[in-house]
Amino acid sequence: MITNLLKRIPLAVSFAVGLATGLGQGLTQAADLPNILWITSEDNGPELGCYGDEYSDTPNIDALAAAGMKYKTCWSNAPVCAPARTTIISGMFPTSFGGQHMRSQVHLPDVAKLYPEVLRELGYYCTNNSKEDYNLHKPKTLWDESSKNAHWRNRNGDQPFFAVFNFTISHESKLRTRPHKAIHDASEVFVPPYHPDTPEVRQDWAQYYDKLTEMDTQVGEVMDQLREDGLADSTIIFYYGDHGSGMPRGKRWLYQSGLHVPLIVSVPQKYQSLVEGQYTAGSTSDRLVSFVDLMPTVLSLGGMQPPEHLHGKAFLGPYATEDPQYIYGFRDRMDERYDMSRAIRDSKFMYIRNFYPQRPQGAYLDYMFKTPTTRVWKELFDAGKLDPAQAFFWSPKPSEELYDTDADPYQVNNLAESPEHKDVLERMRTATRDWMFRVRDVGFFPEGLMLQLADGGSPYDLAQDSERYPLEQIYEVADLATRPAAGSLKDLLKHQVSPSAIKRFWVANGLLIRGMQGKNTDRIVASARGMMGDTSPYVQAIAAETMARFGNQAERAVAMELLTALASADDMFVVMTAMNSLDWCKPTRSELGTALDGRSEMAPKASRYKSYIPNLVKRLESIAQ
Repeated sequence: MITNLLKRIPLAVSFAVGLATGLGQGLTQAADLPNILWITSEDNGPELGCYGDEYSDTPNIDALAAAGMKYKTCWSNAPVCAPARTTIISGMFPTSFGGQHMRSQVHLPDVAKLYPEVLRELGYYCTNNSKEDYNLHKPKTLWDESSKNAHWRNRNGDQPFFAVFNFTISHESKLRTRPHKAIHDASEVFVPPYHPDTPEVRQDWAQYYDKLTEMDTQVGEVMDQLREDGLADSTIIFYYGDHGSGMPRGKRWLYQSGLHVPLIVSVPQKYQSLVEGQYTAGSTSDRLVSFVDLMPTVLSLGGMQPPEHLHGKAFLGPYATEDPQYIYGFRDRMDERYDMSRAIRDSKFMYIRNFYPQRPQGAYLDYMFKTPTTRVWKELFDAGKLDPAQAFFWSPKPSEELYDTDADPYQVNNLAESPEHKDVLERMRTATRDWMFRVRDVGFFPEGLMLQLADGGSPYDLAQDSERYPLEQIYEVADLATRPAAGSLKDLLKHQVSPSAIKRFWVANGLLIRGMQGKNTDRIVASARGMMGDTSPYVQAIAAETMARFGNQAERAVAMELLTALASADDMFVVMTAMNSLDWCKPTRSELGTALDGRSEMAPKASRYKSYIPNLVKRLESIAQ
C-alpha cells in the first residue's frame, strides 16, 4: 500500500502544480479567457458536405468548416457513446481505469479530475445540455448546470463560459424509426462494400442522412443564438460527432466507420494569438487527433498546462504538442456481449488486434438487431448470399487486421497475411502493445474479477501494482492464447496451472480458439476438462464452453451442467460470462432446465447493467425453442 501511494505522489503533485499555474493565470486574466462552445452530435461520422460527401445536406456545419479548420483524421477512441464520452471527460483512456466496458460504473483514481471540475476552478461557468452517460462515478458538483435547459445565458454577468450542446436526432434509434418523411432519395445513396445492397439497407442509410440534415438545422440554431448574444467574436467553437454512424459495422466497431468522426474548430480573430502556427481559417489539418486530446486542448486554450497524468495531448493553445505518430482505439464489452479489441493508426495504415477472435463481429446484440439493415444482412448471410467482404462481419474474427486506409477506405482488404506488409504489421503490433503497457490496460481482467480485486477502489490503482497485475506477463500469455501463430499449444499449456487467475483465463480462451481450428481436439478437450475445476468461475465458463462444443456427448452433458449452474449464480458478471458461453453452445430446452428462471430480475433496476441479463435470457430462450 505504501509503495502504491508513493507511485501516485508524482502524478498528484503534477496535477496540483498544473492547476495552480492555470488558476493563477485564470484568476488574474478571467476577463480575457475565451468562451468555449462544444456542439456535438450523436452517432455520425464525417458524412458531411464539408468532408466531401456530395449526398449530404449540412449547410450550417459546412459554413462553420469554411470559417474554421477541420481535422482530416479524428478518432473517437471508442466506437460507442459511453466509453467515448468517458474518454473525453477524463482525458484518459478508460482502459487504464476500467471504464472501457459499455455502461460500466467505476471509480477514477484520486489523481484524476474531470474537465468541468478543472474549468470551473479556472473561472468558467460550465453547462451541459444535456446527456452525461459516463462509465464512472462523478462528483455531484461536476457542472454548474446539466439539463435540457442548461445554457451560457444562465451565467452571471460576463463570466467566461464552457458550454456543451449535444444533439441526439442523429442517434442510431432514429435511423430505424418508422414512419419517416424522406428528405434524401434512397435510390441515390452509396452503399459501402461491406453492406448488401437491399431496399432495407438503402432506406436506413438514406434516413441516416436525413437525420444529419435535421441535426445540422439544430447546429445552426445554436450558432444563431451565439450571434444574437454578440458572443461570436469571443467564443472558440468545436463541432464533433461522438463516434461513427449508427449503422451496423459503424457504431461499436473498430473501423474507420466506427471511429472516424468530424472535428471542426473555429477560433475568432480575438484569440488568434493562442493558436499561432497551429490554425488557419478555412483549412484542413492533417494532424492525427482523438477524443483523449480534447481535455488537454481545452485546458491549454484556457492557459493551463495539462497535468502529466492525462493520456491526451493538446493540439491547440500555448501547450500544444508535436504531432503524434499514432492514435488509438478500443472495444470491449458492448452491452451484453463481451469482447476485447485494440486499434491503432498512423497517417496511412490501420491495425486491429482482436483478443476474442473466437467471436464474430456480428455477435447477436439485442439493440443492434432492431435495425432493419442488421436483420436482412444476417438473413442473407445465413442463406449464403453474401460476398466475402459482406460475410466477414458474421464470421469469427482474425487475430490481426491491417488496412491501407488510402487504398482501402472501407477496410475490406485485410493485409495482415501480406508478405509485402510484414514490416508494417510488426511495427503496428509493437506500437499497440507498447501503448497498452504505457497506459496499464486493464482489459485483460474479466470484468467481474477486476471489480472484485479493486474492492471499491479504482481499477487504475490496482493496475499500477505490478505484483497484483503483472501486465507484461499477462500480455505474453494472452498474445500466445489468441494469436496461435505466436506459439504452440504446448507453449500455451505451460501456463495452465499459473497462480494467476487472469493468465489461466486466457489459457482457457486459447483452448477454445484452437478447438475451433479443429486440430488437437482430444488434447484440447482434455485440458479444458481439467480447467473446469478451476477456482475462478470465469475460467470455468470458458473451459466448459470448449468441452461442450468440441467434446463427445457425455462430455457435453457435464460441461452444460456446469455452464447452467454458473448461469444460476449470484454474481451478475459470472452469470453474463456463462450466458455468453451458453449462446455459442446452442443449448436445448432440456439442457437449460431452470437455469434462466428468475434471471431477468437479477440486476437492480437502477443499475446501468439492467438490460443485459434480460437480453441474454431472451436470446437463449429463442435459441432453445
